[in-house]
Amino acid sequence: MASLEFVGVSKTYGKSVDAVRDLSLTVDDGEFVVLVGPSGCGKTTALRMLAGLEEITAGEIRIGGTRVNDVPPRDRDIAMVFQNYALYPHMTVYDNIAYGLRVRHVPKTERRARVEHAATLLGLTGELQRKPSQLSGGQRQRVAMGRAIVRRPEAFLMDEPLSNLDARLRVQMRTEIARLQRELGVTTVYVTHDQVEAMTMADRVAVLRGGVLQQFDTPQRVYANPVNLFVAIFIGSPAMNVVEGELSRGDAGVVCRIGSHSIALPDRLLAAEPALARAIGRTVAVGIRPEAISVATGDDKDALHGTVVVSEELGSEVVAHIEIEATPVSDEAIVEGLTDDVAAGMAPRASSGGAGKTVIVARLDAESHVPRGTSLSLRFDTKKLHFFDRDDGSTLRSSPGRPDLPNGHGEAVDLAQPAT
Repeated sequence: MASLEFVGVSKTYGKSVDAVRDLSLTVDDGEFVVLVGPSGCGKTTALRMLAGLEEITAGEIRIGGTRVNDVPPRDRDIAMVFQNYALYPHMTVYDNIAYGLRVRHVPKTERRARVEHAATLLGLTGELQRKPSQLSGGQRQRVAMGRAIVRRPEAFLMDEPLSNLDARLRVQMRTEIARLQRELGVTTVYVTHDQVEAMTMADRVAVLRGGVLQQFDTPQRVYANPVNLFVAIFIGSPAMNVVEGELSRGDAGVVCRIGSHSIALPDRLLAAEPALARAIGRTVAVGIRPEAISVATGDDKDALHGTVVVSEELGSEVVAHIEIEATPVSDEAIVEGLTDDVAAGMAPRASSGGAGKTVIVARLDAESHVPRGTSLSLRFDTKKLHFFDRDDGSTLRSSPGRPDLPNGHGEAVDLAQPAT
């Protein structure tokens, strides 16, 4: 196995289209790293440059510490799994899996042993004499995985391999891929636009936007400590609620005013967060995840009041859409590049209730009975409030992935915003 490195890698098409800009990150030996981001963010281009299928404009790519900029794809000892499986329809499953070994003149006995071992790992032992047309989508993807496994490469590269499967198969296959990667210990880079895949499969997640790396860290730290508003709203489902808040100092300490409601901020929070303390007197973007919102008791004077406009009973939980008095954050420069559904979820429009009204989303327990029209008193968990600069979206709270702090593996992360 080998480490994979991007060192200041850029890819420019023509004279001005930057697909990837100054990308630097290291995938450690045996690690599973997911590149995630909206369509057009540069993740597939980065993967193809690593495979040698795209020439790089600037920088270096290293495999196992060796510079491979000029090494052809066939000599990089990397196996790639594609979105469309890329199986030969006239060949059996056995021959499809064995094809790469045959063209490399691997002896027949060893070839058979490797194919049978891969088939056992993937549950394909009974399908080896069938053709791809006789297989389900999940089985075809397993065949594509088998073809990669038998080569025993330095690394696996996977380009949205589950996008053609239905929802149930996607869940099943992502579990199998994660299990196989850990059993085999092969360094893996996986590309997806699905943040759920990224969070459930990866050792570390690299979030890209407009060809620029935004954050590179463990899934939990990316979720709990997003370095900017883009990462905060892209990671998490339902998306983080974001509204405007004004920080001010009063007789009882520092408060964050959202609409006519004030949330007291603990002194220890301000003491630990100098950037947040410097924002007192300014309007900031305040983020709160749906699961950090709870229903308060009716006599709680510090609660924020709202009215349920949609209630989604999902069996295991209730997702309530609640209209409150607040100003939404819908800066186009911040949400640019998000898919429509994510952008709509994080930046709600002013509702029919009039100016100063917006809708937030809360995840409540399954026993909650909150039909449309229910008046609720809400509490925000102040320990889980996120604060962002209103102008550039950068976090005002310390986190392991900030550009002035090392991430989990001691690498600097470039948070420059893409050119507009």
